[in-house]
Amino acid sequence: MEYAYLTSIGQDSHRFLEGTYDPSSNAIKLGGYDVPFDRQFDANSDGDVILHAITNAVSGFTGVNILGGAADKICLKQGIKDSRVYLEEALKYLGGASIAHVSITVECLRPKLKDHIPAIKESVASLLSIDASHVGLTATTGEGLTGFGRGEGIQVFVIMTFKAPVDED
Repeated sequence: MEYAYLTSIGQDSHRFLEGTYDPSSNAIKLGGYDVPFDRQFDANSDGDVILHAITNAVSGFTGVNILGGAADKICLKQGIKDSRVYLEEALKYLGGASIAHVSITVECLRPKLKDHIPAIKESVASLLSIDASHVGLTATTGEGLTGFGRGEGIQVFVIMTFKAPVDED
């Protein structure tokens, strides 16, 4: 059987809520993993920008818009805030394709992600049913040139490679 390797890009960003420096809130979701942090995202869902960007990349491949579509119904009507559910919905449309690789770039001033990268990669790999060695994750402050690099929120870009069977007609 022949395969085509196709690429898709996804992006998402959320700002932090103003004045939420509550140590009891103590974590934000990134890639389905709890990263200790004293601020919360301004979002309807859990605000997991990594999973949202991955979901958008899957949608770019399948052509089925989940965020802003099915996820709004799941979140706003059913009250499900867990971004893993939105990703699971997007993955239903892969058909015979599989995920070969995902590369994630996070831009933020804080939280500092260096110590959390291995755990985030493992979480993402588990959710995508791929080996963690096929998940790349980098973090940057962007030298403070954007609001994300100045600590106002987090922005994520994702590039995914899909392996899709080619029809042999």
